[in-house]
Amino acid sequence: MNQGDFSDYIVYVDESGDHGLKSIDENYPVFVLAFCIFRKKDYIEKIVPNLQTFKFRHFGHDQAILHETDIRRDRGEFSFLKTKDAKNAFLNELTTIIEESPFTLVSTIIRKIPYRTRYDEPANPYHVALGYGLERVFYYLRDSCAENLKTHVIVEKRGKQEDQELELEFRRICDGGNYERAQLPFEVVFADKKSNSAGLQFADLIARPVGLHVIKPEQYNRAFKIIKEKFYGGNNSTGRGMKCFP
Repeated sequence: MNQGDFSDYIVYVDESGDHGLKSIDENYPVFVLAFCIFRKKDYIEKIVPNLQTFKFRHFGHDQAILHETDIRRDRGEFSFLKTKDAKNAFLNELTTIIEESPFTLVSTIIRKIPYRTRYDEPANPYHVALGYGLERVFYYLRDSCAENLKTHVIVEKRGKQEDQELELEFRRICDGGNYERAQLPFEVVFADKKSNSAGLQFADLIARPVGLHVIKPEQYNRAFKIIKEKFYGGNNSTGRGMKCFP
């Protein structure tokens, strides 16, 4: 395939919450997928350098991987965040980087309790969320006149069987198993969980605040105040940039 066959965009996907339906956490009864869409030029020239600079400033190297759970719990390399001032300074700077970064967000949220109740044999929530997300990423690329070129979608590896099932579902969706019965020009790429990918780290940091907003929309959510400006469709993102089901 020639370089000219690739689109100018790259998509990184990460999740928040587990996709299981047997035992549902009452405090976080949702499954979230966040799709961060970057123009490659912006990703190369702005996103990666800004995140690396941030890491060098706080860690002295760029090998630290920004995991939302580890940051929230002051765990591992983030143990220095145990004081309130240190944590606020770190989060404020990271929030500013996300706010100033050019990218577009699509997020799909499965409300697991009503979803489980609605169907006798509910499909895998990850696969359902993937379908809604890929459809909306396609709509965004079509709006950007990039729907006919191949766009790579980067996801984290989760295990051999899960990855095989996900790849089959991904191909089924792209081969016409979507709302418009269209051929979606996507190719999935599986990245190791230890991959130091700026795009995957952005998606990881964004997914949980989206889920918390859906669960408790009236509760103050500093991260979501920034994130909501990134949704495909802007302030009218419901159903486009942010899809909740059911």
